[in-house]
Amino acid sequence: MSKDNIQDVVKKSLEKYFRDLGEQQPSNVYEMVVFTVEKPILEAVMGRAEGNQSHAADMLGINRNTLRKKLQQHGLL
Repeated sequence: MSKDNIQDVVKKSLEKYFRDLGEQQPSNVYEMVVFTVEKPILEAVMGRAEGNQSHAADMLGINRNTLRKKLQQHGLL
């Protein structure tokens, strides 16, 4: 899946989310999207890195301690 395809999926999902809200005002959309997509990203990268957190952190472009914190937040440790 290309970057453009991923962007399309996110955009279509948000459009559906807004439609489903109807007249209700959305809130914390950014935080909701980031938290929602973060877990499958972490799972995929950790799989690709064969569980090596240092390698996964490098792939993600984040500090290893930040990765550990995110893994804990998502119940992946």
